[in-house]
Amino acid sequence: MKSLRHSRILDIIQSNIIETQEQLADCLKQVGIEATQATISRDIKELRLQKILTSDGRYRYSAMTKDSEPNLDSRLINIFREGVVSVDSAGNIVVLKTLSALAPAACSAVDSMRLESVVGTLAGDDTAIMIMRDEDSAEAFCAKALKLMKSK
Repeated sequence: MKSLRHSRILDIIQSNIIETQEQLADCLKQVGIEATQATISRDIKELRLQKILTSDGRYRYSAMTKDSEPNLDSRLINIFREGVVSVDSAGNIVVLKTLSALAPAACSAVDSMRLESVVGTLAGDDTAIMIMRDEDSAEAFCAKALKLMKSK
């Protein structure tokens, strides 16, 4: 069932402009596949989908190409320059506030970098939480994020 769902997701995002997980769930439902938001969120992460800017200024899900794999650092830089509004830490937790619908992209970029200091990430619509190994890692990440944000 999972492989079928993944296949359908890739077909859907290739032939439609899908901006939200809710839209993706609706499209899956239309082809007879029921999936919860949590399942869709996991599928997006497993399929390594990313949000890309369309020519009309909207963001849509897209499959990561082999060409984009080595460019993860620049992807993170672009997300921080264009979409992160604020960054702060509390202990070993980093909280990113983003423009609407960009928190999953921020988490995906951070996850893709496979940083040893990041234990895991969690994304809402406009808020991303990163659990770091320790407070020093959180502070260092915040400093780097603030530097990236200021380079706009």
